Amino acid sequence: MVLPRLALALAIGSLGGWLASLASVPLPWLLGSMVATTLAATAGIPVAAWTPLRSLYIAVLGVLLGSGFTPDAFSQADEWGLSIAVLVVYTLTAGLLGMAYFRRVAGFDRTTSYFAAMPGGLSEMVFMGEALGGDVRTISLTHAARVLVVVLVLPVAFQTLMGFDTGGRGLPGPDLLSLGARNIAVLLGCGLFGWAGARALRLPAAPILGPMALSAAVHLAGVTEVGPPAELVATAQIVVGSAVGARFAGTPPATIARIMGYAAGGTVVLLAATLGFAALAAAITRVELPVLILAYAPGGLAEMSLIALALGTQASFVATHHIVRIVLVIGVAPGAYRLARHVLDRRQRAG
Repeated sequence: MVLPRLALALAIGSLGGWLASLASVPLPWLLGSMVATTLAATAGIPVAAWTPLRSLYIAVLGVLLGSGFTPDAFSQADEWGLSIAVLVVYTLTAGLLGMAYFRRVAGFDRTTSYFAAMPGGLSEMVFMGEALGGDVRTISLTHAARVLVVVLVLPVAFQTLMGFDTGGRGLPGPDLLSLGARNIAVLLGCGLFGWAGARALRLPAAPILGPMALSAAVHLAGVTEVGPPAELVATAQIVVGSAVGARFAGTPPATIARIMGYAAGGTVVLLAATLGFAALAAAITRVELPVLILAYAPGGLAEMSLIALALGTQASFVATHHIVRIVLVIGVAPGAYRLARHVLDRRQRAG
């Protein structure tokens, strides 16, 4: 039964988030729950994630991100095209660098290396990699480990190296009791109808993309000016963080340690590319470097958006860039891999 293991994961994640908040850890409810659940999973404690629950709270984050799409947020919208163009080149470059690392250093097979390196959605890369003959466990653990490392490193780095306050800003969103019935109905409708619409259109990352788009529309139209309540945002962070940690459940510690080591090295490669391309984009646009780092960082869409919210940066900009990256990778990765494999196979036969 998944429910008892899910309840245990959420309890451990909540405790971890609470302890992290007492210790003034950056982004405590996300990082605390993620670390606590990861430690529990590696210790053999039966924790689990449940995709429908995670998707539900991802929809909450989508509504929250959509509330950031105000006229003021588009003051630098003319720069978005340039930064997205750089993002496209970065995504292709980072994917190739990551593939080379996993192939030559980690010794993964060609298919596994390719889909472990592609900075796309975890579930999509696992599904595509499995369909083309890759090692499902390795691809899944590598992506989970990469998200874990990136989400742990960036808030601490932003706080210690750049002076950002990631702990004392408080949770985004109003108090639940102050919302009123009308605003609650509007926000709930954005989440439910946005998610359903995105699923009907078969859009990638539907739980966050649909609610974000509909929420952005109603906020730009002036229907409401508020976002989801802070209590719900905190719960969403616990659910998302616990889900990352629970992905390691049922895997032998030796396997986790080995893949975590390779994933950490691959993450260093990807973060180096992130910093380089973010610096390039900062030089040709008016967007600040920290915002671009979050927009290009090879972490999860929900996780990077939460960090942007905690830092008080342009969360709508960050979320949009991650959605573009996911759409690009999902749309291009399978065809590009088949083409590359065909070319390599022809060269091997000719040799």
